[in-house]
Amino acid sequence: MQAGQIPPAWAWVDPSVWTPRMLTALDAGVQGGVWFSLIDKVYAPRTLEAAWTKVRANHGAAGVDHVTIAQFDTHKDRHLTQLSTQLRDGTYRPQAVRRVFIEKPGSRDRRPLGIPTVRDRVVQAALRLVLEPIFERDFAAHSYGFRPNRGCKDALRRVQTLLDTGATWVVDADFQHFFDEIPHAALRARVQAKVADGRVLTLLDAFLAQAVLGTAAAWTPEAGTPQGAVISPLLSNIYLDPLDHHLAEHDIEMVRYADDLVLLCRTEAAAHAALATLTAWTTAAGLRLHPDKTRLVDATQPGGFDFLGYHFERGYRWPRTKSLRHVKDAIRAATPRTDGQSVAVIIATVNTRARGWYGYFRHSHWTTFAPLDAWIRMRLRSILRHRLHREGRGRGRDHIRWPNTFFTTAGLFSLVAAHAVDRESSCR
Repeated sequence: MQAGQIPPAWAWVDPSVWTPRMLTALDAGVQGGVWFSLIDKVYAPRTLEAAWTKVRANHGAAGVDHVTIAQFDTHKDRHLTQLSTQLRDGTYRPQAVRRVFIEKPGSRDRRPLGIPTVRDRVVQAALRLVLEPIFERDFAAHSYGFRPNRGCKDALRRVQTLLDTGATWVVDADFQHFFDEIPHAALRARVQAKVADGRVLTLLDAFLAQAVLGTAAAWTPEAGTPQGAVISPLLSNIYLDPLDHHLAEHDIEMVRYADDLVLLCRTEAAAHAALATLTAWTTAAGLRLHPDKTRLVDATQPGGFDFLGYHFERGYRWPRTKSLRHVKDAIRAATPRTDGQSVAVIIATVNTRARGWYGYFRHSHWTTFAPLDAWIRMRLRSILRHRLHREGRGRGRDHIRWPNTFFTTAGLFSLVAAHAVDRESSCR
């Protein structure tokens, strides 16, 4: 490799932060496996500029200071210069996190979401740009969540491969309140094992100790890292990485996406042993498995299990019930019977949502798509029926008045047709 050339394995890192020389050292391994003097990389203007670019691209709401992305952008240079100065001289202090609750599709529960201020998101993004390659180097191969060049589809492919090769006894595991219960001291120790820069560790401590401001008085969490914080996905992977390696040492096949994981075994006895190993590690790590949602499943029998939006059962997979409900809710919102827009505009909106959903669930069993296509056409017929001053949803003679070919000609995206094209392409 020529001098100044970035090693291929690190092509994803931000070159404004990690120079070819640093990456070469990372690739080879630094002495003692510990990195010193990293804070200057965090407060470097080019790092903060790169961090701001990522924060702006993710949009997001304002924090407790009510400063929006647009408002921050108006005085971006001044804000970034101020952050650089504060980080350099040690006067930077993160503000409180705004706690909100968002609906969980198909559940009565609501998921807590922490929204840091824009300025704090920029600093967290800068910290992540510096730290992520250090830990990514040693992350296990069967961890897929929030990692470069990996994603849900990679995890799903691995699950399918294991099922196809006979690992059909599944431990369907679920952590209880994972992001709220990560022990701070243990998490810090895992970061400190590879990072010896005291100022970086102090900055991490400041983020872990951020006050949380909800509807009641502000409070300081004693554990956890809030969902919604830029640094949280990396910290969750750092904390669970020892689990990944522990299970691998016990020859247990696991596929993990952040805090969602399944263990795939070849016998019922192996699945029971895997669950016992997982439970022991979880307890020692200060975490809990959900008693009602953690279970053993024989994937060759009726019932199956859900993972990353899909349902796996008897050699097939299709969207889980909540995933179907979610897309129907999205299309229902776009097709009220009183919608006064043109059919072309309504169909364009429906197509956007249907295509996005299909892009993720295209590998479902073929029987998934025809009923959903029919339901979408029913929603559109109901709009047209309403315009003729008829009550109720599209039915009966409406299928003659507006046949399927009417919607095809109007440009309606067909899930069945798209799947047929995909199947034909895969057979070539």
